[in-house]
Amino acid sequence: MITGSECLRARIRGRVQGVWFRAWTERTARSLGLSGWVRNRADGSVEALFCGSAEAVKRMLELLHEGPPAARVDSVETEPDAPPVLEEGFCILPTL
Repeated sequence: MITGSECLRARIRGRVQGVWFRAWTERTARSLGLSGWVRNRADGSVEALFCGSAEAVKRMLELLHEGPPAARVDSVETEPDAPPVLEEGFCILPTL
């Protein structure tokens, strides 16, 4: 079970590009009070960093398995990470 405050990096695979996945992720993360970022990867996946309360991060990970209506999420892989070197908030980064 997730407890305390944390930062997790997630890699989402499936039909996750060209379906408004980044905009949905940004909107959802902000609504949960999370900081971090989301970006497309050249391999067709989406990568994101979520930082905030353990409860909000856990909820975001649950929602990632569904994604926006046009998406098809095949897998969500996560690993712990450090907080972003950004202002508070959540943003969309350029493709990497």
